[in-house]
Amino acid sequence: MLGAGRTTAMASWYERYILPKLLCCACGAPAFRERRAELAPRAAGEVLELGIGGGLNLAFYDPARATRVTGVDPSPELRTLAENAPRPDGLKIEILAGEAEALPFADARFDTVLCTFTLCSVRSPAAVLAETRRVLKPGGTFLFCEHGLSPDAGVSRWQRRIEPLWKRLAGGCHLTRPVTATVEAAGFQVHEGRRFYFDKAPRPMGWCEQGVARVA
Repeated sequence: MLGAGRTTAMASWYERYILPKLLCCACGAPAFRERRAELAPRAAGEVLELGIGGGLNLAFYDPARATRVTGVDPSPELRTLAENAPRPDGLKIEILAGEAEALPFADARFDTVLCTFTLCSVRSPAAVLAETRRVLKPGGTFLFCEHGLSPDAGVSRWQRRIEPLWKRLAGGCHLTRPVTATVEAAGFQVHEGRRFYFDKAPRPMGWCEQGVARVA
């Protein structure tokens, strides 16, 4: 029991003090920044960001298009980082505690929902996407960029082998979740879809899918 308690305490210490900084460092790499810089400026009107994390998207929003950005994240450590993250002058931001599977907002509240590198670590991507549909206004836009299951058999085999250890090290991040297929199964039609490997990234961790979606 002592060993189990010590292991649990060490895991908690890692998740609270080490993991948030590691995630921000890894997800702030140039390849990730390029994707954020491409998607975030397209967010317009009342914007919801799912899994705002350390606020790495905030620097790329356009205050002339986004009237307000509301970010949700379950991690208090990451929310603290987001509160202090760089952002353009004039951008109105509210950062709230919450989980994407049960959003604390009324139906049809937001013009845009942005989701970057979040679906890999939530408990239920299907529940998150159902909530996304619920809070989007009619005609609203869902912007996403996520890493996930590679279509290449050799790469996907390695993803399945690595995933159990990877989840423990990377805060529950999955490598084998389909991205675009899951978005479409939730009732969205994907426009401007892109599928690619990140440059210079190991292929099991580097498959990415990006798109602009609206309710079909």
